[in-house]
Amino acid sequence: MWDRNVTFGNVQAIWNSAGTRILKYTIEIAHNGLHDHKLISAPDEDILQSKIDMQMRKWQDKWEVFVQKRQAAEEVEASIEEANRRTEEADMELQDIENLLIHTLTTNDVVDWDTLKKKDTFPKSSPIKPIHGEKKEYPNSPEEEKPKFTIIDKVFKSRKQQKVAHYNAINAAMILEWEEEKQLIEDHNSLVEREYEEKLKQWEVEVQDWENDRNTFINEQDEYNKKIDELKQMYFNLHTDSIVEYCDMVLDNSMYPGDFPKNYELEYNPENKILIIEYQLPSIECFPTLKEVKYMTSKKELKEFYISDSQKLKMFDESMYKISLRTIHEIFESDVANAIDAVSFNGWVESINKATGKEENNCILSIQTNKIEFNEIDLSNVDPKICFKNLKGVASSKLSTLTPIQPILQISRDDKRFVESHTVVGSLDNTTNLAAMDWEEFEHLIRELFEKEFQTNGGEVKVTQASRDGGVDAIAFDPDPIRGGKIIIQAKRYTNTVSVSAVRDLYGSVVNEGATKGILVSTADYGPDAYEFAKAKPLTLLNGSNLLHLLEKHGHHARIDLREAKKILAEK
Repeated sequence: MWDRNVTFGNVQAIWNSAGTRILKYTIEIAHNGLHDHKLISAPDEDILQSKIDMQMRKWQDKWEVFVQKRQAAEEVEASIEEANRRTEEADMELQDIENLLIHTLTTNDVVDWDTLKKKDTFPKSSPIKPIHGEKKEYPNSPEEEKPKFTIIDKVFKSRKQQKVAHYNAINAAMILEWEEEKQLIEDHNSLVEREYEEKLKQWEVEVQDWENDRNTFINEQDEYNKKIDELKQMYFNLHTDSIVEYCDMVLDNSMYPGDFPKNYELEYNPENKILIIEYQLPSIECFPTLKEVKYMTSKKELKEFYISDSQKLKMFDESMYKISLRTIHEIFESDVANAIDAVSFNGWVESINKATGKEENNCILSIQTNKIEFNEIDLSNVDPKICFKNLKGVASSKLSTLTPIQPILQISRDDKRFVESHTVVGSLDNTTNLAAMDWEEFEHLIRELFEKEFQTNGGEVKVTQASRDGGVDAIAFDPDPIRGGKIIIQAKRYTNTVSVSAVRDLYGSVVNEGATKGILVSTADYGPDAYEFAKAKPLTLLNGSNLLHLLEKHGHHARIDLREAKKILAEK
């Protein structure tokens, strides 16, 4: 029976664009006592149930630990032994935080597919064959008693006859008694035989039911294990959903302190082989602050000593960098199928805005790095913050201020694009495929869109002559004294991944024009090398998802279907 603190949402089936096949099943479950929730997904209902069961067991263990700690806090024992024990625990908790990054270096993050399989033996014992009841032996027939005659009996014939008759009567009574006893035994043995036959038949039925249950158990286990093998094969065949499922298992296996949340969303782009991770980082309240517990003899009570506020803030900041680097390391190390060339990690923290009193969820750090660059790093010897900055990660100087930043690359929350042959009608006029538009009309649309975007802030957009030479499509002038200035805008109606050369061209235009910033807009996405080149440069790369979002912001509705666009453009 599950913990009553757990609540379940409804199982949702996600279908493919044609509505002919279920891609995956999802369900949201929450543990109210732990204030933790999890969105679980799987390509199959059985695997989904297995993951739910696994999560429930983890929560159950976590809840038991939580209850034990709460009870221990309520029943503080005034003793030196208790103080020493709590001090050791506090030191271990602080040490666990200190070793957040080092911990993963001693762990093999590759998923062991064999451990995912069910290897349980059938829990029910086979029915015991009944024992035959004990039968009674038949008594021996009585021996006939014969009279012994005296001389008188021989002389007087009548006396002899009387004695013979007497013994005949005795023998007849003995025979009658023997036959009655024999009949009773026969009745008993017949009853024993009938009861055994009935028990034997019942046993045979139970054996058949047991064998059926055992075969069902074995077949279901074999079927489940077969699905694990299929999932493994699909992963090595670079199936998109299986890659996401695999990475989900990798991060789910990562062991963190008990109070840390472990919620994240994943998105994989097979075209540029980038994995985007939206990771829910622990809030500062999740971190341990207890340093030592002493038994105060004078007051006969335990006194707790805590780390200073400055130490707490430093621990929080360092941990955020460690978690980001650790997560990237786990993904790259476990990528045995070589499916991932780059990882984009966005760290989010839920907190209460002290100014408004409302809960906010802000992205406080963002980093993108490719596998080759990252694997050259010796994480055992780095300073996490310096390493993060060296990889061109974006974050405020003090993460504990929870200052929000713009993610380098973010999962599309609307999920309206890049689904093969998938058309989503957002409104009555949501029929235009931007990727199939005439290139000149597309550039004109982008220019008009940015006119609206910058005019809302008092800016001005001057349109250049449309051309197919990859030059400047528009120049915006933003009057903001801090982030403003001259901005170069280029539009790329592409159906394939944008290469780094287009980003280099944009940067060259920014330099030549003396602009403060460059914006490249494309209907497709960008390769890892393109994002890598744009890091630490005044460049913004907007992919198809960003474009659709910007269009909707200004009252426009459209769609992007790259496959359809390729067919249309090929026919022209």
